[in-house]
Amino acid sequence: MEQITNKRVLVTGVTGWVAGPVATALAANGNTVFGAARFRDATQREPLEAQGVNTISIDLQKARFDEVPNDIDVILNFAVAKVNDFEVAFAANAEGPAALMELCRPEMFLHCSSTAVYAPDDHNPRLETDALGDSHRPMPGMPTYSISKIAAEVLVKYTAKRLGIPAVIARLNVPYGDAYGWMTFHLMMMERGIPVPVHVNQPTSYTPIHSDDIVRSIPYLLSLASVPTTIVNWGGEEVAGIEDWCNELGRLTGITPQFAPTESTIAAIIPDLTKLHSTGFRSQVGWREGMLRQLTVSRPDLLK
Repeated sequence: MEQITNKRVLVTGVTGWVAGPVATALAANGNTVFGAARFRDATQREPLEAQGVNTISIDLQKARFDEVPNDIDVILNFAVAKVNDFEVAFAANAEGPAALMELCRPEMFLHCSSTAVYAPDDHNPRLETDALGDSHRPMPGMPTYSISKIAAEVLVKYTAKRLGIPAVIARLNVPYGDAYGWMTFHLMMMERGIPVPVHVNQPTSYTPIHSDDIVRSIPYLLSLASVPTTIVNWGGEEVAGIEDWCNELGRLTGITPQFAPTESTIAAIIPDLTKLHSTGFRSQVGWREGMLRQLTVSRPDLLK
């Protein structure tokens, strides 16, 4: 797949886990990258600037775009607000990206959505055309997440079609990296002897994708950008559950995980990756390798 180079790229949500490595990789590949976030803490700019990313302050909720430069070629929207207030969630997650498209009129637009938009359906792989629902509402702290992500998809599709902007909506499953991810929180719980929540309908399975593969996949995802918008599932090759990665972390550290089956957490969401694979993309970092890398980088003191 041809790499993205010599483009003016705007990456929103750049202080987040997923977007930061994407922005720095694009900068290293010869693009002029603008990394956008609210930057309430000015020190968050420094590591990005040191790796060639031009940081700018924006606020999608308030449609504050005064620092956004002209002539943006590609927008990668990773910004997301996880809040309890639906009006705030809709403004930040749905209205904001649409307003940004109106302002910039880029050549291509990638919107990072989530497999959180799917309705629970046991352990059946979800196609992009399957039923949508409110799967994340049971999760503490995420009552607006699924619904606002669905609203965002609707507005992105409508705006892209009206403006004639080739767009792709990528429904991301479980992202993680050497220094971040859901697993890091589970490991902290294991250390403290706190049972890890898993869904009563076990196993609590997903298709985790490592940061390296997220970065690698961007050109493949953009190859699907079209008018009308293409929707594609985005995840790693292997199915793994919370139970699997906690047990693997236990094997590597000697800390035995405890589990707490509950309905107050996210059920299994396994995306069908046929459309993603049609681009030629395959993830390369297996989840077991990813767990070892995460421990080696972030918690080498715990390795046996």
